[in-house]
Amino acid sequence: MTDQLRHGVRLIDLVMLGAGTAIGAAIFSVLGPAAEVGGAGILIAVGVAALPMVLFGLVYAFMASAIPKTAASYEWQRQFTHPVIAFGIVWLRVLSNAVVMVILAQVLVNYLSMVLPLPAKPVMLAFFAAVFALNFLGVAIAARAQTVLMLGLLAVFMVLVIAGAPSLKPQLFVEAATGGWLPIVAALPLMIQLFLGIETATEVGEEVDNPKTTVPLGLALGLLLTVVVYLAISFTALSLVGPEALAASQAPLLDAAKVALGPVATPLIVVAAVLALTKSMNAVFLVFSRFLFAMGRSGVLPAALGKVHPKFGTPHVATIVAFGACVAGLLLPSSLLFLLIAVNIPTMMKYLGSCLAAWSVAAHHPDIHAQARLPFSRGLVKALSALGMVAAVVIALLGLASDWRPYVLLAVWLVGGLAYYAVRTRRAPASA
Repeated sequence: MTDQLRHGVRLIDLVMLGAGTAIGAAIFSVLGPAAEVGGAGILIAVGVAALPMVLFGLVYAFMASAIPKTAASYEWQRQFTHPVIAFGIVWLRVLSNAVVMVILAQVLVNYLSMVLPLPAKPVMLAFFAAVFALNFLGVAIAARAQTVLMLGLLAVFMVLVIAGAPSLKPQLFVEAATGGWLPIVAALPLMIQLFLGIETATEVGEEVDNPKTTVPLGLALGLLLTVVVYLAISFTALSLVGPEALAASQAPLLDAAKVALGPVATPLIVVAAVLALTKSMNAVFLVFSRFLFAMGRSGVLPAALGKVHPKFGTPHVATIVAFGACVAGLLLPSSLLFLLIAVNIPTMMKYLGSCLAAWSVAAHHPDIHAQARLPFSRGLVKALSALGMVAAVVIALLGLASDWRPYVLLAVWLVGGLAYYAVRTRRAPASA
């Protein structure tokens, strides 16, 4: 049996994988609360909120141009920080990936229920099964499905923007610029959620042809596409209904679409939601299974997780376990705030760990630094990494005032994982 993952991910797939992970549940839920605190200032907040992801993206792009890996953020941390740090952060990601799958499925069912009453948990389970099947059969199939879903979503958004074009109000940018920084800063914690996941393009490095060039380019194009989409949708929605109505809406994108499209709006936005959320689930699940695969391959989790299917070239055991974890996630509390914070913290810790790995490469591994296709100086890599680590800690702490329970849950999960790691490594040290 071969242990080589199969190539099959193209540049367009990487772009759609990164942008498709980011453009998911948040676009349908964040605009209202953001408009409530930021008003027209969210038009500037969109760009400012992208800056932390630009920072993280530069670090990830540099590392991918030097040592592309599948489950890159785990492998980089394992090799260049410390195995315990790598295990702890990815162990948190195991829980958060199951949680984010539940969030996406929950929001998806909520939108489908606008047109057809559905039993929530069975429908969520059905979507988990569909995503599992795509990822079990091959990375090329999962990547192509991601691309098709994303192109469909972009087409729906284009319809909305074109329909709303006669109502666009350029003066909103003047209001945003003259309203001061306070509304913009107030909206930032919410708007940052829009961009999480852009770096997903780097997590399949061993399954891409010419990855040192293709992966960083895919990451950059994915971020650019995400900024353009969010700016266009925010501007259109604000123009159609205004900041006050957007802030008061329970379904801001739907209410904006009703102004431009009338009765067609509901089915159109439901289709957009299904496309957006399904492709986000597909991307999250793909990376989830790769983390489990990498941990099995390195010896910190059972070795069976590191097996590759001889026909499909996929980490089939890890894929099955990821599916089981998603199903178990259906037992968690259904509060979206609780779940979102439980996802945000491990994500920020992942960014922190990857930035620490990049700093280590620049400081202690000149041979690895010299391999990078991106010609960043060692000083620049250190500076970007240090700023990224500070940003990750600050963003991770933003949710503490809203709900402390996810922090406790994650702490207990981490302690349990580290205890398991200590026992396992004492019995059989992890392979290099």
